[in-house]
Amino acid sequence: MTSTPNGVWASPPRAWTGTPSGYVSTYYEVRSLANDPRLSNDTRNRPPRYARTAEAEDTGLPPSFIFTDPPVHDRLRDTINRPFGPPHSPRFLDGLRGDLAKVVTELLDAFEGKDQVDIVEDFSYPLPVTAICKVLGVPREDEPRFHGWADALASSLDPQSGDEGQEKGQRARQELGSYLSDLIEAKRRHPGPGMLSALAPDMTPADLEATAVLLLVAGHETTVNAITNTTLTLLRHPDVLERFQKEPELAVPLIEEVLRYEPPVQFVPWTTALADIDVAGTTIFEGSPVWLMLAAANRDPRRFEDPDRFDPDRKDNEHLGFYTGIHYCFGAPLARIELHLAVPELFRRVKFSGLLEDPPPYRANAVLRGPRHLPVGVEGLTT
Repeated sequence: MTSTPNGVWASPPRAWTGTPSGYVSTYYEVRSLANDPRLSNDTRNRPPRYARTAEAEDTGLPPSFIFTDPPVHDRLRDTINRPFGPPHSPRFLDGLRGDLAKVVTELLDAFEGKDQVDIVEDFSYPLPVTAICKVLGVPREDEPRFHGWADALASSLDPQSGDEGQEKGQRARQELGSYLSDLIEAKRRHPGPGMLSALAPDMTPADLEATAVLLLVAGHETTVNAITNTTLTLLRHPDVLERFQKEPELAVPLIEEVLRYEPPVQFVPWTTALADIDVAGTTIFEGSPVWLMLAAANRDPRRFEDPDRFDPDRKDNEHLGFYTGIHYCFGAPLARIELHLAVPELFRRVKFSGLLEDPPPYRANAVLRGPRHLPVGVEGLTT
């Protein structure tokens, strides 16, 4: 394996030892490759000996758009975006704010009388699952069923999850696909609010099921981690927290800095080189799986001054917390709405006595980084 000081490691595919043939960990190189058509997101382009994610296994569904390349990717993404946001549906996401704000209030009201809570179980998990179910048009009473499915699917994205993790992910995808198939058919007969009804006339049932499965994971698990990581980071930086409570307008740069400092997605493990690619003096060979290390790129000292310091006043903070290029996170606008509803209200209403466990237990997932539980002490709750 060869490497360069610029954070690129590569070896020929024939030298495979169970790990990727290319790692890229620096900011400018990651941005360049994410926009390079010679790098494919379609896992079907990988050599057979490389493990695939559960997304690419035979579950009876086509790959969702995140695991496709142009022109298929562009067609699917453009279609899906029509009911989701600008320019076709500019008020769709804003229309969710009121309902999501009520959910935040209900979740925080439930803290009353408690001297400790688990931020994950009691706050950061329930909000995103409600949000993505509202986006899709899933009945509220079915939301609890999504917890197990989401956990299994998210775990299967981890290339280190092993055969058992991949099998659980595949099984969850099949079960969720079956549920969504019935729901989509019901939406075709009796349209209602949400993307499933809006997209039913324009997409095949299989493509729509695959899209809904993706949105559940991408729109739920990443936001859970983003809210939890922000809470943990603020409790670890009491000086910033005190300032934030006095200056609510700090919310925007603070949240963007957390997305750089503790991004919910650590790396992208499913890209493949379609040709030999020279990167920073190193050749990534055709057919090589490539990992784009987003979290490392977000702390590249060539791009960010003093990168290991949490600094909400950081200027020109064009981080990779939501990736970049044509595969930029589809759900980023929704995630930001949830973060800006949840985080300021959490720290406005709750007086914390501190972390009860630091470091907290983390999810066993190298791709999606966030605590599995975040127990905190509570001294009081305001209205």
